[in-house]
Amino acid sequence: MLPAQWVCRRCITALARPLNRPFIRFASTNTTNALPPALLERARNISREHDQLVTTLESNFDTKTAKRVGELSRVATALKEWDTAQSSIAELTALLESKDAKDEELEQLAREELSSTHSSLESLSTALSASLTPRDPFADMPCMLEIRPGPGGTEGRYFADAVLRMYRLYCSRVGLRTQVVKYEVAEGSDSGGANELPLQEAVLEIQDAGAYDRFRGEAGMHRVQRIPSTEKNGRTHTSAVAVWVLPSFPEESTSELDTNNPDSIFYVNPSEVREEKMRASGAGGQHVNKTESAIRLTHEPTGITVSMQDSRSQHTNRKSAWALLQSRIAQRRREEREEAAWALRNSVLSKDRITRGDKIRTYNYSQDRCSDHRSGLDVHNLPDVLAGGETLDKIMTSAKEWLIQRDIQALIAEEEATASAATSKDFKKAKR
Repeated sequence: MLPAQWVCRRCITALARPLNRPFIRFASTNTTNALPPALLERARNISREHDQLVTTLESNFDTKTAKRVGELSRVATALKEWDTAQSSIAELTALLESKDAKDEELEQLAREELSSTHSSLESLSTALSASLTPRDPFADMPCMLEIRPGPGGTEGRYFADAVLRMYRLYCSRVGLRTQVVKYEVAEGSDSGGANELPLQEAVLEIQDAGAYDRFRGEAGMHRVQRIPSTEKNGRTHTSAVAVWVLPSFPEESTSELDTNNPDSIFYVNPSEVREEKMRASGAGGQHVNKTESAIRLTHEPTGITVSMQDSRSQHTNRKSAWALLQSRIAQRRREEREEAAWALRNSVLSKDRITRGDKIRTYNYSQDRCSDHRSGLDVHNLPDVLAGGETLDKIMTSAKEWLIQRDIQALIAEEEATASAATSKDFKKAKR
């Protein structure tokens, strides 16, 4: 008879435990801490401001207040959904911990509901954190994709054409309106594989509102690894394409031309304009000197001044002066928007940064793989990516989620730094 194998006491204890113990994730698991306290406090402050402004609007409507309510509603809604999930978790946990709960079917339903709510809580926390991040000022605008070949010589130009085609096919599939604003091909070069032309530069305008927010994650260096059609020895070449994503300022719509619409570039707040009545000067007889028919308008925030005395009617001169003032202010605002867009273009990807080290994505033909280096997502079925298919959707979504997480982390760091500075200041006061 063989001697029994020796087993330690700890192993015996572990083996004696029941194998199918039910696991319940109670509220004490500290789910609230999944959201940093600093962000939660900020969200509650914004929600309180939202509720106060809504109450104010009910008794006295104001355009600026209504606009502010719209800006805060995203946070208020996200916080409400998050609080609802927290309340559900607390109620279900209390039900399962109750000694009076003897109904097995009810208990099983409560477990399933608790598990489902915990699963949704993470996404609700992310949504709440994202709502607190500053919204890009160009998020709701159309956009332009500027595509240029980077390092890699002629092969980079061929792939630039492939990238342009990829985005055009994607827009066609999802129903976005596009227009090729610029398409410049290098002279003296033949077409490459897959009917690709040696693209020197291309600009694709995506005309639908919100296109900038959809495509802003595409800005950067796109690297390709493939065997060129001109390669005789079968070697893999590496080249790159630079993509800029710029806001596109469309022609003014009817609402933008409305001088009474605060969102219009032609809108001028009357309280910001100083009006002066003067006697007209110049030829025109005795009437010119005796009546104050001339009008001078000064827009105090910008210093723009308009004078009008063409008519003998003060009312007509005032109307003409306002029209001219609105046009000049609109032109100033348009120039400022274009300057902001130009600054954004340089910040997105300056020419001196067009190097392979700045790559955001790799398209590897031999491995049938597309990798986003920011989100860490690898997908296969490269032909579907280059055809603007659903696989490209996955890549673009992962990049957008990465951008949101980056903004959230920056916001958390900012809130923690502010809280730390406040604590340090209070400590010094108490020490004195």
